[in-house]
Amino acid sequence: MKKKWLNLFVVLLALVLLNVGGQYFFHRFDFTSDKRFTLNDKTKKLLLDTKKPIIVTVFLDGKLPAAFKRLQTSVKDLLADYKAYSKANLKIVFVDPLTGLSAADQDTVINNLYQQGIEATNLSVKTESGLTQKLVFPMAMIESDGKQMPVKLLQNLDAGGSYEDNINRSIENLEYIFTSSIKKVLTGNNPRIGFTESNGEPSDLQLYDAMHTLANSYEVGRVDLNTIDKAGLDKLKMMIVVKPQTEFSETEKYKLNYFVMNGGRVLWSIDQISAELDSLRGRGSQMVFNKALNLDDMLFIYGARINYNIIADKNAAEIPVSTGVVGGQPQLQLVPWIYYPILLPDTAASVVKNLDGIKAEFASTVDTIGAKGIKKTYILTTSNFNKVFNVPKLFSLQMLAEQPDPETFRNPLQSAGVLLEGNFPSVFSGRPLPAGISMPYTNAAVGKPAKMVVIGDGDIFKNQVVAKDNSPLPLGFDRYTQRTYGNKALLLNIADYFTDDDNLIALRNKDVKIRLLDRAKVKIEKTKWQIVNIVAPMLLLIFFAIFQHYYRKYKYAK
Repeated sequence: MKKKWLNLFVVLLALVLLNVGGQYFFHRFDFTSDKRFTLNDKTKKLLLDTKKPIIVTVFLDGKLPAAFKRLQTSVKDLLADYKAYSKANLKIVFVDPLTGLSAADQDTVINNLYQQGIEATNLSVKTESGLTQKLVFPMAMIESDGKQMPVKLLQNLDAGGSYEDNINRSIENLEYIFTSSIKKVLTGNNPRIGFTESNGEPSDLQLYDAMHTLANSYEVGRVDLNTIDKAGLDKLKMMIVVKPQTEFSETEKYKLNYFVMNGGRVLWSIDQISAELDSLRGRGSQMVFNKALNLDDMLFIYGARINYNIIADKNAAEIPVSTGVVGGQPQLQLVPWIYYPILLPDTAASVVKNLDGIKAEFASTVDTIGAKGIKKTYILTTSNFNKVFNVPKLFSLQMLAEQPDPETFRNPLQSAGVLLEGNFPSVFSGRPLPAGISMPYTNAAVGKPAKMVVIGDGDIFKNQVVAKDNSPLPLGFDRYTQRTYGNKALLLNIADYFTDDDNLIALRNKDVKIRLLDRAKVKIEKTKWQIVNIVAPMLLLIFFAIFQHYYRKYKYAK
């Protein structure tokens, strides 16, 4: 008897000591195989160093489809970890902004939230009875010290894919999204990004969504390399060269080179050949030639080469083709166009991890050149079913009727995008100053640590424009197939990777294993398992009652 009381006392004492110790020593245990509840050290450091109060308002609440309920649960679990590690006052609020509102009031709330950057998503959710429409807000707002930033929780929504896949990718990116957004709100650091405009680059309308999206986190504008001076270049953190049409002068190249020597980041999105689908539709055919942009020597010294060729890929986007006229209305049919390849992100590179396919138009391959001290990482490739054509080459829409020989398309992966990092050599080292430069901007033969991405396509970051009202569509959205590609996410990833010296994009390396039920099996075996779950407990209860009855009868009969 004394031993029993002693054991009870020891257990109670251990529990008391454990609770007292828990007030002074903090630790969270994660027993999941994919460590989904373990925060990265970068996130922990940010939260531990934070002194300013933070409010996180999550608009994903209320009655949600099952897949979005899983996203909501993941957000709650993650933010609970953030609150546990944060030294500052971190307030977390979940709200459904449309609860209890009339239709008119709902429209007002939706518009007000849109002005703040909180966008609704209209879902077509598959149920056993068919499709149902549901309006949800997979968004959050982070506020601190009078500054706020909207956060998109649902990434890469693809009409051609399943919600489960999209939401799983979104869950994998949650920590990166929240940590990077909290850091931007706390620091108030908005690096400057400039899109070049002096060499026939796309208009503001064609780059509207790219610039508008980046403007949520950065200061974004256009850069004229003919007029910008050294002081203006020093204020820029990143420069984007998209689809130039005319030759770069030596003066423009000198300014670009200085920007790289000064540690600037450059995104090159270049068309080396002159192919355009609109020209094919207008003329019926087009002879495609090389462009003369005068950038080859510059990229070669930096460690990359965009080849003068065109990628054809069986994994391609579709284009509308007229098949006749019925009742005065043209009949359009979507047909795969092998010269619009869907480029695949290389999952080994964190800058493109978890991205959807990237839609390209008449893309060229990109090779790396041996440049000392430059780290090279391939980030975009073709599929295994590709073929590369050299130019000049005659194109026509009649090629759509051709059936490509599958055997000629079985080729090794081709690279269409490469990331370069390191101390780049100067293109103008030992050369005279070009016209218009009176004093050297720098005399360094090798620059400060810098980064650049070289992509062999100039259309990746252009958005489509609706001809009727001249309105821009979201970047990566194809109005013909109603499909959204990963072009916008690619741009945001590159911008974050280029402007964040803490390399928070490494947080994208988290892999959350998706464990979904087999829907076909569930449908087939649904009745069986319902019966098992209802009948089995009742049978067990009856069995134990009978056993207890006879056991007691046997026991006390003695």
